[in-house]
Amino acid sequence: MSTVTVGQIEKKTQQRLVALFQQQLGYAYLGDWAERPNNANIEAEQLRGWLFEQGIEAHLASRAIFELHKVANDAGKGLYDRNKAVYELLRYGVKIKPEVGENTLTVWLIDWKNPELRRLEVATC
Repeated sequence: MSTVTVGQIEKKTQQRLVALFQQQLGYAYLGDWAERPNNANIEAEQLRGWLFEQGIEAHLASRAIFELHKVANDAGKGLYDRNKAVYELLRYGVKIKPEVGENTLTVWLIDWKNPELRRLEVATC
């Protein structure tokens, strides 16, 4: 009988990916957040702070984060479709109308134009 515990293979895979991200891509490792209180896939306050640094107004940042949460947690869709929707927001930005009758703005959740300025962090769960 095998002595392999559930999740051991996945943890080894995570460790290899963390090493890749640290050593070859320059990411900082934040640690294993599996047991962290209030652990979440979307770190809203960190994202909000970054959006403020980019000059995004508070109400637009809140709406962009709301949209990200909405698509990530859409129970009416399967995992594939939710991941695809999140990817689209990350890649193409969140389209928001600031007020009725105003032009749509794009709130970028990732700075694609200046990759050298990105804060590179990774955590495992």
